[in-house]
Amino acid sequence: MHSKEIFNIVKARRESLNVTQETLAQLSGVALRTLKQFESGKGNPTLQTLQKLGDALGLEVTVIIKNRGINA
Repeated sequence: MHSKEIFNIVKARRESLNVTQETLAQLSGVALRTLKQFESGKGNPTLQTLQKLGDALGLEVTVIIKNRGINA
Protein backbone atom coordinates (compact mmCIF):
# COMPACT_ATOMS: atom_id res chain seq x y z
CA MET A 1 0.00 0.00 0.00
CA HIS A 2 1.35 3.40 -0.94
CA SER A 3 1.45 6.33 1.47
CA LYS A 4 -1.22 8.23 -0.47
CA GLU A 5 -3.64 5.35 0.12
CA ILE A 6 -2.85 5.46 3.83
CA PHE A 7 -3.45 9.22 3.92
CA ASN A 8 -6.81 8.74 2.20
CA ILE A 9 -7.90 5.97 4.58
CA VAL A 10 -7.08 8.02 7.67
CA LYS A 11 -8.81 11.12 6.34
CA ALA A 12 -11.89 9.20 5.17
CA ARG A 13 -12.23 7.44 8.53
CA ARG A 14 -11.87 10.71 10.42
CA GLU A 15 -14.50 12.37 8.26
CA SER A 16 -16.89 9.40 8.50
CA LEU A 17 -16.74 9.72 12.29
CA ASN A 18 -17.32 13.49 12.04
CA VAL A 19 -14.09 14.15 13.93
CA THR A 20 -12.18 17.35 13.28
CA GLN A 21 -8.44 17.40 12.78
CA GLU A 22 -8.13 19.29 16.05
CA THR A 23 -10.08 16.64 17.97
CA LEU A 24 -8.14 13.78 16.38
CA ALA A 25 -4.87 15.49 17.28
CA GLN A 26 -6.01 15.73 20.91
CA LEU A 27 -7.32 12.16 21.05
CA SER A 28 -4.27 10.63 19.40
CA GLY A 29 -1.51 12.75 20.90
CA VAL A 30 -0.29 13.61 17.40
CA ALA A 31 0.52 17.27 16.79
CA LEU A 32 -2.09 19.10 14.74
CA ARG A 33 0.57 20.33 12.32
CA THR A 34 1.76 16.75 11.77
CA LEU A 35 -1.78 15.55 11.15
CA LYS A 36 -2.47 18.35 8.66
CA GLN A 37 0.73 17.60 6.76
CA PHE A 38 -0.10 13.91 6.75
CA GLU A 39 -3.63 14.41 5.42
CA SER A 40 -2.41 16.79 2.72
CA GLY A 41 -0.01 14.13 1.44
CA LYS A 42 3.10 15.74 2.82
CA GLY A 43 5.44 14.44 5.44
CA ASN A 44 6.45 10.92 6.30
CA PRO A 45 4.71 9.68 9.45
CA THR A 46 6.44 7.15 11.65
CA LEU A 47 4.87 3.81 12.47
CA GLN A 48 4.30 5.15 15.98
CA THR A 49 2.33 8.11 14.58
CA LEU A 50 0.27 5.79 12.37
CA GLN A 51 -0.45 3.57 15.37
CA LYS A 52 -1.61 6.53 17.47
CA LEU A 53 -3.94 7.70 14.70
CA GLY A 54 -5.17 4.16 14.10
CA ASP A 55 -5.92 3.65 17.78
CA ALA A 56 -7.88 6.90 17.98
CA LEU A 57 -9.86 6.08 14.82
CA GLY A 58 -10.44 2.39 15.47
CA LEU A 59 -8.18 1.29 12.64
CA GLU A 60 -5.78 -1.64 12.75
CA VAL A 61 -2.22 -0.85 11.69
CA THR A 62 -0.34 -3.91 10.47
CA VAL A 63 3.15 -4.08 9.03
CA ILE A 64 4.16 -7.00 6.85
CA ILE A 65 7.74 -7.49 5.79
CA LYS A 66 8.30 -10.04 3.05
CA ASN A 67 11.45 -11.39 1.51
CA ARG A 68 11.07 -10.88 -2.22
CA GLY A 69 13.95 -13.15 -3.04
CA ILE A 70 16.44 -10.35 -3.53
CA ASN A 71 19.95 -11.43 -2.63
CA ALA A 72 21.89 -9.03 -0.52
